[in-house]
Amino acid sequence: MVTALLGASPTAGREQISEAELRDLVAANTRLDPVERRIIDEVLVAGASLVREVMMPRTEVVFLAAGLPLKEAAQLVRVETHTRYPVVDGTSDDVVGFVHLRDVLLRPDDDACTTIGDLTREVKKIPGSKRVLAALSEMRRERHHLAVVIDEYGGTAGIVTLEDLIEELVGEIHDEYDNAPDPVPTGGPTEVDGRLNLADFAERVGFALPPGPYETVGGFVMAALGRLPVRGDEVPVSSAEEPAGVGNGAGPGRSAGGFRNGADPEDGTDEEGWLLRVLAVEGRRVARVGISVARLPEQQRASVPAARTDGEPDEAPEPSLG
Repeated sequence: MVTALLGASPTAGREQISEAELRDLVAANTRLDPVERRIIDEVLVAGASLVREVMMPRTEVVFLAAGLPLKEAAQLVRVETHTRYPVVDGTSDDVVGFVHLRDVLLRPDDDACTTIGDLTREVKKIPGSKRVLAALSEMRRERHHLAVVIDEYGGTAGIVTLEDLIEELVGEIHDEYDNAPDPVPTGGPTEVDGRLNLADFAERVGFALPPGPYETVGGFVMAALGRLPVRGDEVPVSSAEEPAGVGNGAGPGRSAGGFRNGADPEDGTDEEGWLLRVLAVEGRRVARVGISVARLPEQQRASVPAARTDGEPDEAPEPSLG
């Protein structure tokens, strides 16, 4: 049905059409409106995304101990804003199930003998290396709304929900209890959450960060500094480091050649890029990052190498701080 809609032969085998050809068919088809084009494009992009890129990391997850009395658990979940809570028997690597908000709140307050472990439901576990589309299909088929993401060492990397996976296809889904989303930048200074993944960052801000051994904006800042960030740290990013093809090569204030306002490194002039500034730190994590346009002398341009294949991450040079 899809190939017929796009004008290709329905009898063509999967090996006979590449992803690039399918993208060309979508771009050339006049029967698809812009929303349909975007959704199809997001599905193709999500086909290469991994669950660990869209999960909520374990440091942000609220775990409930199996031995926690029901009365204490009820007080805790009233403060939080989640509907499902992973249950652990020991550390966060020992997840034994999950409880739903209504399991905790819709029981008599005088039920002093009941613990969270008595209400625990079975939880699905999936590897962080699983593809987003495969995980979405599997969770829908098995009727799981929440899954625990397991890392390569067998520990808990985080959790992922059906909503997280669907948002990877159709964009952010906000309800009346969500915080207001970050405003779309209009060329002036802006700020984003440090947990924002690299793909969403590029879409929201208009330029991409160089790839490397990290998946979030905060991870990029930490890799560039080579240490744990503190409030006020700054990392310059050269516009020349943006990979080709991101945002069609032109973000806000950018020329098609990848340099801002006509700056060209070949003629010796300073290049205008961006400055990432750590605005807030929570524990060891970058919470908020400010973004502004800045003129970057040659010695200030950040360069973060990609991950090495020998198991040892390259050391990133520490940029000078403004």
